Amino acid sequence: MEQLLQAFPGPLPLEAMYGKYVFYLIAMVIGIAFGYTLEIGGFGKSTKLAAQFYLTDMTVFKVMFMGIIVAMVLVFGASAMGWLDYSRVFVNPTYLWPGLVGGLIMGVGFVVGGFCPGTSLVALATFKKDGIAFVAGLTVGIFTFGENIDALFSDFWNSSNLGRFTLAELFDVSEGIIVFVIVVVAILLFGLVEFVEDQVNQTKRHRFLHRKQNLIGAAVLVFLALLVMLKGQPSVEQKWEWMAEVEQTRIDQREIQIAPAEMLEFIENDLVRTVLIDVRDESDFNLFHLIDAQHVAPTDIAEKAKNKYLNMPANTLFVVMSNGEQDATQAWKLMRAQSIENVYILENGINGWLDTFNDLVLESEPLTGNMPVPMKNSLAAGDEVLHYTFSAALGSNYSVADPVIHDHEFVFTPKVKMKVKKATGGG
Repeated sequence: MEQLLQAFPGPLPLEAMYGKYVFYLIAMVIGIAFGYTLEIGGFGKSTKLAAQFYLTDMTVFKVMFMGIIVAMVLVFGASAMGWLDYSRVFVNPTYLWPGLVGGLIMGVGFVVGGFCPGTSLVALATFKKDGIAFVAGLTVGIFTFGENIDALFSDFWNSSNLGRFTLAELFDVSEGIIVFVIVVVAILLFGLVEFVEDQVNQTKRHRFLHRKQNLIGAAVLVFLALLVMLKGQPSVEQKWEWMAEVEQTRIDQREIQIAPAEMLEFIENDLVRTVLIDVRDESDFNLFHLIDAQHVAPTDIAEKAKNKYLNMPANTLFVVMSNGEQDATQAWKLMRAQSIENVYILENGINGWLDTFNDLVLESEPLTGNMPVPMKNSLAAGDEVLHYTFSAALGSNYSVADPVIHDHEFVFTPKVKMKVKKATGGG
């Protein structure tokens, strides 16, 4: 299992394995199959879809909820067994208030028009007039909103961003407990909605929990969900063990320790979003840190990586730093275990940064008044000991925290190789 995770730690990279044309072909086949399934299930008919809001036909609720719980059990089951890295599965960031308003608008559109965006395309494919009209209105709405979002909705659209936020974080429990509870609740709801259908329609159908095949399927799902809960999800330490053989080689061969001059180039590169992560003690950070660096305690780095850094744009470069390299390396391991790409270590840490730029800044920027400057401490020793003394805790207000070096060429071996991550899932 560990070998399988190392080979395919996330969703299969079909485009990289077979090329983009095969990837497009597979996507098209899956799309056609999904659309065909919706059509034969009656989901291309607006009256059937809208009937759920009148409680006369709850097929949409049952099919969609069944799809959710089956996929959920399979995803977290595969993650528990080490076959899938859940961190690599794209989870839409949660924007609380825009999400609530958008859901309300979509719900009103659903009940009025009889379609959701996906089912409207199924109706369009079969040339249903109401489906064609719905897609036309949908298209106009998308372009109208897109053209006016910056002027009218930008602040609200980007408000209450909770990042990669799931029910497990909301209730502070494990993913396995959430899986088990949702499966049990879903099965009970299946029985409840069919009872409601009977009451509204004044009929008595063969209810969900009264059919033998349904009971067997429900029992299997509950059993699998129970196994997922008992097995639990792999810890950060276990994930690192799975990838340690490959990643430790990168550390030992110094493929991920970048020179201060290379990091400075990326800081000044407008096409790359550089995130500087300082994992030193808060006292050292307050004494001196690079401009725009964010202080993250080593105990918080894994959680921060999972809940925030995973949703950063694809052009984001992460650089971890400490006074030397020891603490930064440990933080780097935790970030890689959480599937963060494009993460590097500042070579020789803050000490290396000061060794590279401090004297140059003093030469290029004439000092005014009694402005304090970092001074080399020849007696300081140790990888994680700050080798400079500071007369005041000015943080990033020292000139060397944001050096402007003109007409000086630095010699270094470029090591940064940006990997563009691709979102998987969503919908």
